[in-house]
Amino acid sequence: MSSASSPLTSDLTALIACPQCDAIYRVRDLDHTVEARCTRCHTELIAPRLKAGMVIIMLSLTTLILVFGALWFPFLEITRAGLSNSATLIDAALAFSSGPLMFLSLAVLAMIVLIPLARVLLTLYVLVPVVFDRPPRSRAAQAFRLSEDLRPWSMAEIFAIGCAVSLVKVADLARIEFGPAFWMFSAVVIIILIQDSYLCRWSVWASLEPENEPKNEQER
Repeated sequence: MSSASSPLTSDLTALIACPQCDAIYRVRDLDHTVEARCTRCHTELIAPRLKAGMVIIMLSLTTLILVFGALWFPFLEITRAGLSNSATLIDAALAFSSGPLMFLSLAVLAMIVLIPLARVLLTLYVLVPVVFDRPPRSRAAQAFRLSEDLRPWSMAEIFAIGCAVSLVKVADLARIEFGPAFWMFSAVVIIILIQDSYLCRWSVWASLEPENEPKNEQER
């Protein structure tokens, strides 16, 4: 990949910008196994992986199953002085749902459950036709753009870290047992990180171009 030093033409699909330093590059024909990095800050720009599309679809379906399971099974159980109380993931997210903190609780629920679910569904909507050699669905580009816009607001891993810190602080005050939902949610956090590492965004955008066949071997 080389820096776009020549004047920009109307062929904007051949250009890519570094998300970190905004350097502009002109994309040349790349082998499906070649990665491209920014020469200025070394940020990964293009990283196609063989069969990545199918892997991402499987991970997305797994995430859906685990999230719905985590919503209904107990998240944790706290026992003290012979009294015990269990809470689901929704109970934990909506712990402050009464009074002025209601909007904060709703925001937490959206960031740890609704937004990750929305991103998974949007990813499936975009990738399934591409992986199976079908024309992209209507407004697939807008769906993928929305998924990328929601990415900074998907904070399942932040919630998991916050729970870990809180549980360490109360461990001396009560006996804590993790429920099935805790392990499901932990698995969701790991799967989302793996899925994001597999996703080559340049390859997805290229496959959604009207003139391109929905094919890229690295996205099947």
